[in-house]
Amino acid sequence: MRTRPGAAGPVRGPVPWALAVPAVAGVAFLVLPLAGLLVRAPWATLPRRLAEPQVLEALRLSLVTATVATLVCLVLGVPLAWLLARAEFPGRRLLRALITVPLVLPPVVGGVALLLVLGRRGLVGQWLDSAFGVSLPFTTAGVVVAEAFVAMPFLVISVEGAMRGADRRYEEAAATLGASRWTVFRRVTLPLITPGVLAGAVLCWARALGEFGATITFAGNFPGRTQTMPLAVYLALETEPDAAVVLSLVLLAVSVAILAALRERWVGGP
Repeated sequence: MRTRPGAAGPVRGPVPWALAVPAVAGVAFLVLPLAGLLVRAPWATLPRRLAEPQVLEALRLSLVTATVATLVCLVLGVPLAWLLARAEFPGRRLLRALITVPLVLPPVVGGVALLLVLGRRGLVGQWLDSAFGVSLPFTTAGVVVAEAFVAMPFLVISVEGAMRGADRRYEEAAATLGASRWTVFRRVTLPLITPGVLAGAVLCWARALGEFGATITFAGNFPGRTQTMPLAVYLALETEPDAAVVLSLVLLAVSVAILAALRERWVGGP
C-alpha cells in the first residue's frame, strides 16, 4: 500500500533524545496528578461516600444545572452560529471575537461581569428586580446563567464549524424548490450539522459541569441551592479531603467519558 505524497504518517526509526526526553516529561506532568488521584482515592469507603447526602445533592444539582444550561446554549447558540456562518453583516468578525472572549476570560471575571449586569443593582438586574421581582444572583437560576455564559462559546464554535463544512448545494436546491429559509434550516441544514451540534452540546455540558469561578462569584456556595460539584470539592478539601477526592473522581470519570465519546471527532486516528 502506497502512501500519498505529502500525507502525514507515523515517524519510523529512533526518536531523537532531544524530543523524547521532554515528551516523556510532558506526559508525566499531565498524567501523574491524575494517577495520584486514583492512588489516593478511598476505594474501600467509596460506595458509602458516594451515597452521602451532601455528595448526592451536589451531584444532582450539577447534573440538573449543567443540562439546563446546555439547553439554554442550544436555543441561543445554534441560531447565533448560523448567523456567524451564513449571514453577511458589518462587524461580524468583531462579534465572533466577542463571543469567544469567555473562552479566555478568567471565570471569576465573568462572574463579576454577570453581577454588574444581572445583580440587583446591575444594568439589567435592577430592572428585572423592580419590574418582575426576579433576582438571579445566589440562586439556582444564577448557577445556570453562570454555566451557560462560560460554556456557550464551545457550542457556537463547534456548530459554526459544522455549518461552514456542510455542502451548501443541498440548501440551494431546497431554496430553488420554493422552501423558505426557516424550512431550509429545519429540514436541510439542521440534519446536515447534527454531528457538530451533538459534539458542541457534549462539550458545552462538560464545561458547564466543571464550572467553578463564575458560579461561586455570581451564585455563591449554598448547599442544596448553588453548591455544585466543583464547589463541593473546594469546600470538602478544607474539612474532609476524602470527600473531595471522591467528588474529583466523579468529575474525572465524566471527563474521560466525554473524551471517549468525542474521540473520533476531535482526536481521530486509530
